[in-house]
Amino acid sequence: MHFCLRDYPAYLFDLDGTLVDSAPDIHAALNFTLSNSGHPTVEPAQTRDFVGMGSRALLRRALDHHGRQDVDHEPMLDTFLDYYERNIAVHSRPFPQTVETLAALHERGKGLAVVTNKYDRLTRRVLDELALSPYFSSIVCSDTVPHSKPAADPALVACAALGVAPNDALFVGDASPDVGCARAAGCDVVVVRDGYNNGIPAEDLGADAVINSLADILLNSHA
Repeated sequence: MHFCLRDYPAYLFDLDGTLVDSAPDIHAALNFTLSNSGHPTVEPAQTRDFVGMGSRALLRRALDHHGRQDVDHEPMLDTFLDYYERNIAVHSRPFPQTVETLAALHERGKGLAVVTNKYDRLTRRVLDELALSPYFSSIVCSDTVPHSKPAADPALVACAALGVAPNDALFVGDASPDVGCARAAGCDVVVVRDGYNNGIPAEDLGADAVINSLADILLNSHA
């Protein structure tokens, strides 16, 4: 893969698995919901693989994993969202180097946005709880755009809010919806190696490059 990170005016970040290790709290909410509804629970590693396409898809994939394709997951959604919102940052933490990287980019005057398939109210709450909100000028969520990732809409809305063309923004994610969104919008895209990548090796996600931590993008981001 021949790709050199350059200095970008703007950076778009996925949330779960990229900025924040939120899987433990998502896992607790998922298993509470499954158990409360009379279904088998899942293992933490499975939850990590199921994250990325929103709450409905998370529930659907957990049920499908146990061969319960005929079960309607919609009645379970409110239970999941209520439990998760009340316990959204019990164990969730920013990944190593996240805060330092965001602070450095912010200090250098870069435009920063969160682009996630999480709901807006949940996104804002977890960012507030983890003191990450001040770094971002734009927050784009699955329920604030017509089409969520992997469609282009979230990245295009974020770029417009930051006042940059898509080719002047680097999308930083961890899974195929991030790569698909970036490609559709015309953004360069990198993925972090140890995110929530649906069981797909990071090198196989089709990004321009794989990074080991967010700090890697600072090497070519100058004031």
